[in-house]
Amino acid sequence: MKKIALVVGTVYGGAQYVAEQADAELQQRGYGCRLFLDPKLDDVLAYNADIWLVITSTTGQGDIPDNVQPFFLEARDRFPLLTDKHYLVIGLGDSSYDTFCGAGKQFVELLQELQGKPLAEPLWIDACETLEPEGIALPWLAQHLPAQ
Repeated sequence: MKKIALVVGTVYGGAQYVAEQADAELQQRGYGCRLFLDPKLDDVLAYNADIWLVITSTTGQGDIPDNVQPFFLEARDRFPLLTDKHYLVIGLGDSSYDTFCGAGKQFVELLQELQGKPLAEPLWIDACETLEPEGIALPWLAQHLPAQ
């Protein structure tokens, strides 16, 4: 059974809700999942997931949400190579801002620098186009993470 670490960056709970829905669906499809709502790098590394799934909203001027910022900074500073890991990123944002999905884009850059292997291009979900991001995220995950 492949294991997935769901790393969540959320401000108002939207990304957390999407992650909770993804967690339930992925477990039904045979994946081992752990949701990291207040992620610590050592905890995520200790879980030893095959895939890191980052689901994050963006705050401020393209900033990473407070709950996941320490994780991001520690990963950037400690630089654990992820050469044997795959990743996916789902970013939630509002395209009326120049910093649309800025946090997700920062995670993509970091995961590339850490030499993780992308399973797909990132998914950017625009709040201007949908009020139910899980309706876009779950089919996208089913496409890129089929049942085990």
